[in-house]
Amino acid sequence: MLMAHPAVLRNLVEQYETLRALHAENGSTEVRQRMDDAAYTLCVSTGTKDVEAALVAARRRLPLARTKEDSLLTT
Repeated sequence: MLMAHPAVLRNLVEQYETLRALHAENGSTEVRQRMDDAAYTLCVSTGTKDVEAALVAARRRLPLARTKEDSLLTT
């Protein structure tokens, strides 16, 4: 399975969480559609079938990815 770049995962998680908060505040259909799109992209990017599993998978990858990225900067 292809793995999304850590920066992409980080951005998707932040985008989804922002949209979820906006939807909780105003419940507009536009925000809901954008949230659903972000959830779908997260699922595809993490190889999962629901957004909660996608968020868990993305968060698990991010700390490890940060360590690897930092080590590349020191060489």
